Amino acid sequence: MLKIAIIAGGDSSEHEVSLRSAQGIWSFMDHTKYDTSIIVIKGADWKMVSYDGQNYDFSHTWPVDKNGFTVDKDGARLSFDFAYIIVHGTPGENGRLQGYFDMIGMKYSCCGVMSAALTCSKYHCNRYLSGFGIPCAKSVLLTRNDTIDADRIVGELGLPVFVKPNTGGSSFATTKVKRKEDLRGAIELAFGEQPEVIVESFMEGTEITCGCYRQKDGMLLALPITEVVPADEFFDYDAKYNGKVQEITPARIPAELTAQVQATTRDIYGYIAAKGIIRVDYIIIGGVPYLLEVNTTPGMTATSFIPQEVQAAGLNISDVMDDVVLSNL
Repeated sequence: MLKIAIIAGGDSSEHEVSLRSAQGIWSFMDHTKYDTSIIVIKGADWKMVSYDGQNYDFSHTWPVDKNGFTVDKDGARLSFDFAYIIVHGTPGENGRLQGYFDMIGMKYSCCGVMSAALTCSKYHCNRYLSGFGIPCAKSVLLTRNDTIDADRIVGELGLPVFVKPNTGGSSFATTKVKRKEDLRGAIELAFGEQPEVIVESFMEGTEITCGCYRQKDGMLLALPITEVVPADEFFDYDAKYNGKVQEITPARIPAELTAQVQATTRDIYGYIAAKGIIRVDYIIIGGVPYLLEVNTTPGMTATSFIPQEVQAAGLNISDVMDDVVLSNL
């Protein structure tokens, strides 16, 4: 029986979201095939946490020996055959954790160091993919040392704009800015989350998302598309995790546009050298899908987009987990 470590937590504001995704992954695994444990990491504190299929018990933990990614539990040394990385944000989505596993020779579920570093930066990923002819929003990248020139930004991007951490997720510190005088405050809010901030032009249209993964036979499968209809002005944290959204799978778009988006998603999978499951977000304007962002470690709670799309495809989520594991061993 393969021993799998689900790696969750991380050092960003998405720590708790990651713990919920780990519970989803654990529930999706076929436990007749896999001996599955959950490892929670935060900074230098890496530990295996007791989990009964419903709740974490943080009063019962065992430290991870990072020299070989092993755990001493009750006098026995546990090792693992495979790591399922479900850390949203650093160090899981920016390639740092993948680099560690590469160094110790551990196989894992998602893309490697270069791909993770690229896709973690919304600005650089979109600029890279625009070189393949994929339409993207106009954007400006800011660092802490840059002078915030609101006139220049508005002149280049117009209003409204979206301001968000360049490497963040789950819509933390994301603001829709409608007035130039509110721009500086939104940028400072985003800087409180990450050292780089992206300001993007506003695009109004139909927001959709499409999952994609490689099956164990080597074929890429783009899943049915989900249409995202937030109750508020945009798909913020409340929409994502507190139910303030309508998620429609399959999306209410023409069949030919569905096929186009799925083909583009498969192309993006190849362009970024992805592995495991990815999710690509778009907004459709005038029948044209514009890229919003690529997520190489998408949320995997029971109500996340990917499980919804897997169900809509008529697939068994446990079989999808098999494909992710077996295609990356």
